[in-house]
Amino acid sequence: MTSHDISIMVNGVRRTGSVPARLTLADYLRERLDLTATHLACEHGVCGACTVIVDGETARACLMLTVQADGSEVTTFEGMTKNGELGPIQEGLWTKHGMQCGFCTPGFAMTISELLDENPEPTRDQIVEALGGNLCRCTGYVKIIEAVEEAVAIRGGVT
Repeated sequence: MTSHDISIMVNGVRRTGSVPARLTLADYLRERLDLTATHLACEHGVCGACTVIVDGETARACLMLTVQADGSEVTTFEGMTKNGELGPIQEGLWTKHGMQCGFCTPGFAMTISELLDENPEPTRDQIVEALGGNLCRCTGYVKIIEAVEEAVAIRGGVT
């Protein structure tokens, strides 16, 4: 099996090592780094449970090979928490009950993060469109949409 040396910044920490050529980024994060909030479900890129941020843009970690992330900056759900405090997105999800079982929550949070970085004050229609690539079987999305609106309010200082 062919291995490749990699160097990836994950949640602000430089990670180096040798990985098999076909190791997915999701498996690398989960198995090598114990960052288990990157969930695996469909493993076809459809459900969004494995969504992470790679160089500022969302990516499906189940479809991306670790060697493709070499030299990149990767943020996972675990990287959203600073000093043990919830960020605005996590706070919005918590406050508005935007999660039930929680399985889809990390993928949604990463998608929301990209949305709010690109558009700090999205309309409800823009939120709905942005979240369209993530699947949730519990909430029916209404609470997740409200959570994004809450995160916008928290970021803006309006609560």
